[in-house]
Amino acid sequence: MAVYVDSMRMRATVGRITANWSHLTADTTEELVEFAARLGLKRSWIQNPGHIWKEHFDVTDSKRDLAIKLGAKPITMQEAAQLWAAKREAAKEAA
Repeated sequence: MAVYVDSMRMRATVGRITANWSHLTADTTEELVEFAARLGLKRSWIQNPGHIWKEHFDVTDSKRDLAIKLGAKPITMQEAAQLWAAKREAAKEAA
């Protein structure tokens, strides 16, 4: 099992924060939420809760850097898309 952070780094304003944003995702919800807590992210900030193939947290560059230091695997956007597609297929097969 693993936690990943992609290379999107899209400039956006979320609330009062203007920053470059990326996605933090993991193989399981539990792993994602546990790792996000280590970054100081609230569980309520998860995007697409209950849809494991697309669950993620949006993270700023500083949180992305910290995630990598804490063991998240940096991946490209293409790798992220492949990961989400594989998770989506696995969810379909499990249903």
